[in-house]
Amino acid sequence: MATTATRLGEFGIRISGASRETGETYEIKSPYDDSPVAIVHRATPDDIEEAIANAVKAFETTRHLPSWKREEILSAISQGIAARRDELAETIAHEAGKPLKTARVEVDRAVFTFKIAAEESKRIYGEIVPLDWLPGNEGRRAEIRRVPLGVIAGISPFNFPLNLVAHKVAPALAAGNPILLRPASQTPLAALKLAEIIYSTDWPKDAFAVLPCSTEVARPLVEDDRIKLLTFTGSPVVGWGLKTKAGRKRVTLELGGNAAVIVHADADVEYAAERIAWGGFTYAGQTCISVQRVYVHDSIYDRFTKLLVEKVEELMVGDPLDENVDVGPVIDASNADRIEEWLDEAKQAGAEVLTGGEREGSVWRPTVLANLRDDLRVSCEEVFAPLVGVNKYTDVESAIDAAARSEFGLQGGLFTNDVRVIERAFDRIDVGGLMVNDVSTFRIDHMPYGGVKSSGAGREGLRYAIEEMTELKLLTINTRQ
Repeated sequence: MATTATRLGEFGIRISGASRETGETYEIKSPYDDSPVAIVHRATPDDIEEAIANAVKAFETTRHLPSWKREEILSAISQGIAARRDELAETIAHEAGKPLKTARVEVDRAVFTFKIAAEESKRIYGEIVPLDWLPGNEGRRAEIRRVPLGVIAGISPFNFPLNLVAHKVAPALAAGNPILLRPASQTPLAALKLAEIIYSTDWPKDAFAVLPCSTEVARPLVEDDRIKLLTFTGSPVVGWGLKTKAGRKRVTLELGGNAAVIVHADADVEYAAERIAWGGFTYAGQTCISVQRVYVHDSIYDRFTKLLVEKVEELMVGDPLDENVDVGPVIDASNADRIEEWLDEAKQAGAEVLTGGEREGSVWRPTVLANLRDDLRVSCEEVFAPLVGVNKYTDVESAIDAAARSEFGLQGGLFTNDVRVIERAFDRIDVGGLMVNDVSTFRIDHMPYGGVKSSGAGREGLRYAIEEMTELKLLTINTRQ
């Protein structure tokens, strides 16, 4: 039931163009102070079945929408998000604990994501292949087209409750596919508000739904053969587990990282420190490409660590609704406890705390560690926290090897102008993307984004996601009479 204590109200699931109250509810609480934020209704098994069946029927409409119409719809969604910028940013700050100024950047990125999807909806090209490579095939040619797959299921994470939703929804619509979305339980509100914007356009109402629900109720989104692609962002354990249950459908996975950044002897030290202070601590380090491991040449190590600590200590920590705050809480108390356990383990193993290391509730002060062993969890697992480890090296080959020594492979960073070092790092560090003279955290929403090894399979980034969400179809033509 709704309560006056909730700040943002009561939210039904979004299905068939409307909000539906199911009677099965749960409460969203602020990650910062545990205060009530909203009441959210959960989808039932009958709702999931209805959404899938309706989406299958809607595909007969969406697959035939002309590109100009899809472009028009996506542009309208982009404009609708922009018109509600402040409201959506405040919603993200409330439900995710993301600082307001960072939340506004996320909303702006979602505007851009739908804008680029609108453009890409007009550029889903095929190709012509000549077939007269063998005698007797004169006058024959092949036409290859990209056609939409069908109903898509998207499961999104808590850390970007609008823009990572956009990265699933926008390319699906651009390709002509219906999509059913299960948002993260802690952060469904931005996605539910996005549905209002989509329902105000000409996109068929049964071709989009937002379905907060339990893991058990969501099973058909993973296992039902009427779903043609599952796109999941979250933890490796969950993601690879879902892949084994997905049957014959395609699966794209973005599963996190353990990002390394190398700062070589010729780097612009001040710039590197500034970027790492941002890339390791934006949204309290809770991004899949957050800087976690930093390898610094010994000739610049002292200067770099001094600058990094200074810049980190300038970050304002506290209430995400404060316009001046840079670093807010982690998503919940259990994660705050986990961070404390991992940090204590590192300190007991001889790690030195250069700054930070203190906690107040779910808020961790940005922490920089030194003298870390590679086998510590803060080094080899995904810490997902405002915590960066700094390591010294003398030989760049050893730094490249150390950066590459991870079961994850999402993105990495390298500060140098030495082309030979760049080429060696690019060749030997197995990641989906290497950012030269920037941090691993750098991402522009239209570039290909995804990882290797435990970090996932497939690519996001509008054009590349559209390729995942379409099928190549061949037509051969014999013009010979």
